[in-house]
Amino acid sequence: MSETHAHRRDALRSRLRERDLDALLVTDLLNIRYLTGFTGSNAALVVHAADGPGGEDRTVFCTDGRYLTQAEEQVADLERVIDRASDLAIAQRLGEEATDHRRVGFESQHVTVDNRDVLDDAAGKAELVRAPGMVEQLRLIKDATEIEALRMACAAADRALADLIEHGGLRPGRTELEVARELEARMLDNGAAGPSFETIIAAGAHSAIPHHRPTDAVLAHGDFVKMDFGALVDGYHSDMTRTVVLGKAADWQREIYELVRASQAAGRAAVKIDTEVRDVDSAARQVIADAGYGEQFLHGLGHGVGLEIHEAPTLSQRGDGRIAERMAVTVEPGVYLAGRGGVRIEDTLVVRPGTPELLTLTTKELVEV
Repeated sequence: MSETHAHRRDALRSRLRERDLDALLVTDLLNIRYLTGFTGSNAALVVHAADGPGGEDRTVFCTDGRYLTQAEEQVADLERVIDRASDLAIAQRLGEEATDHRRVGFESQHVTVDNRDVLDDAAGKAELVRAPGMVEQLRLIKDATEIEALRMACAAADRALADLIEHGGLRPGRTELEVARELEARMLDNGAAGPSFETIIAAGAHSAIPHHRPTDAVLAHGDFVKMDFGALVDGYHSDMTRTVVLGKAADWQREIYELVRASQAAGRAAVKIDTEVRDVDSAARQVIADAGYGEQFLHGLGHGVGLEIHEAPTLSQRGDGRIAERMAVTVEPGVYLAGRGGVRIEDTLVVRPGTPELLTLTTKELVEV
């Protein structure tokens, strides 16, 4: 992986030079993981803007003594410093080299006002400059290693749901919490390190609550059961929602389900390179609005997914930016009828030329369990 991480740091250097920054102080742990592979709970990193070996040779990673062995294994290709106050140690080093570092970016979206003052003092003559989102902009576009991790995470979730249904885990008499716990356990059995987030199991009227938290409510014959869940593999998150019916679906349930399925298909078809994210949302939203349920579609269409379960871009009416090749996004329209039930169908996909690559493969046909 060190070659992959080195390539990512090279890409960051190009952005630093465009911003006329001499270096970037990286303190967000997910960004540090993206740039180095380090998975511990305390670290800081400075990436220098100089092109070629000059920049890489001066890149310094810092963590504390708890992670000495781990850092030797995961960050073998960089100079390593051991200090409990990792961010301050790196800032002080930058200050000592202030003649070479006139402008040093820092991740202002992750640094508190108080800690900014402390870092300023530690950096001395080095000028700390707000540089939010520089690594996150790189993370928007997934490389082959990331896409494979996402593919494995989605496969673990797909298999877990198939196992749950095959072994009778979805049946009247069980509670939402029991189903949630079994689904999470089955994701572990299928190779996940853990769930991507707290699993949503919402039965009956609860399925009309977009982010319902599972309770002791008992599943009943005729219920919609909405399941929003994901698996975590190598730090990458999958995200999928499927809605089933316990027993034979009523006419109103079929109507709502097919409407959401058509909306979701329209949203997936709109995920094309250089399309405005708002236009992707509109493509799916219009299908539901035309059927008279626009006010029952209560959230944005989707979001980016990767090292975080929710990351850029945001596919919504308030979203900004355009779809680009190798973005990983979700498409998840829903219709929620308060007091009756709701449907959401969600996939994780990767943007490709032409048709996006679908990573969540569980059927979107209405399943009657």
